[in-house]
Amino acid sequence: MKIPTFVLASASPARRSLLESAGIKAVICPSDFDEGQIKMRDATKLVQVLAEGKADAVAHFLRANSHPQVPNPQSCLVLGCDSILVVDGEIHGKPKDTEEAISRWKQMRGKVGELYTGHALIDTRFDNLDEAMDRSIVRCQVTKVYFAEVTSRQIAAYVATGEPLQCAGCFALEGKGGFFVEKIEGCHTNVIGLSLPLLRQMLRELGYDVADFWS
Repeated sequence: MKIPTFVLASASPARRSLLESAGIKAVICPSDFDEGQIKMRDATKLVQVLAEGKADAVAHFLRANSHPQVPNPQSCLVLGCDSILVVDGEIHGKPKDTEEAISRWKQMRGKVGELYTGHALIDTRFDNLDEAMDRSIVRCQVTKVYFAEVTSRQIAAYVATGEPLQCAGCFALEGKGGFFVEKIEGCHTNVIGLSLPLLRQMLRELGYDVADFWS
């Protein structure tokens, strides 16, 4: 079986880096999916719908447009992901500005949050056929994050770096934000942007071996 082109429907440097470090060189094709149109209070459903929307938008784009790194749009695996953080029952995405980031961290410090990441994997070889539902998988991974009792000075300094403004949950585990996380329970790569163990399982469900994608 010929291995399809692996496409990441995201501009996230963290997700790209995760895949590359795990041996998968993905074609980067950010989605133009409008996340603002989706309003849900169920965290699991929200990230799954957002991830599927991103993956589906890119799959449709590739079928309608040429891409220099995608020789055959009918032979692709398109991965879409979306992450949110839930603290005290409240859903958080990326902070809109520094003020929100500082306020968020003052709420988060010393507490336990749950990082939800939706994963949608579409096999475009079957996407136009009747069995398409059997070749498209949507899953969610949840990881508990224990935040340290950081000081207000540390919060201000961290937000000033600009790092938390680019991250769902207002922190980057693989960056400076790692200093402010006491521990995690569950998949650590999920906190960075996508769960590698879950991706392995999803590939297996679609009939692939993750080792076949190692570059």
